[in-house]
Amino acid sequence: MKFIDLASANTDCINETAGLLLEGFRNTGSTAWKTREQALRTVEKSLDERRISRVALDTRGDVLGWIAGMPRYDGRVWEIHPLVVRLDRRHRGIGRALVADLECEARKRQGLTLYLGSDDENARTTIGGVDLYPGVLRKLAGIESRHDHPFEFYRRMGFEVVGVVPDANGFGKPDILMAKRIGTAA
Repeated sequence: MKFIDLASANTDCINETAGLLLEGFRNTGSTAWKTREQALRTVEKSLDERRISRVALDTRGDVLGWIAGMPRYDGRVWEIHPLVVRLDRRHRGIGRALVADLECEARKRQGLTLYLGSDDENARTTIGGVDLYPGVLRKLAGIESRHDHPFEFYRRMGFEVVGVVPDANGFGKPDILMAKRIGTAA
């Protein structure tokens, strides 16, 4: 497996990445990327020189996974958006390797923190499908996965739950905010 900047890839690789994004979120309950055009627009936006956009390729040059990052807070913080791994290659360390690669790339740009939002649009955690008010932080403190929610993957990668946006995707559909320190003070 090797990693390359998607911005330096050919059109076929970019199109394959858009297809991967569309397929990767198809059966998750997510309302994002319902059409190939939406997925391609997201991939094309990631090619901006201020962003990080990396793909993992197999020995034949086929896309195994993709991760993108956007600078926030003058580049001290980088937002992961999105991360996707080919369905038939999941649970083989590709997502973990992509996150580690993005951490290195963000550190090269003086990043101190990585963060992400992990939506729960279909009650796959104990805070999905419920009214989080009142007592949002109390409910968030006891968060657990019910059905293999991605926040567990990020926890294993060293990310911590740092907040939540209740009803971000509709009533009872929160966005779980997670972050991880990747740099040190100069």
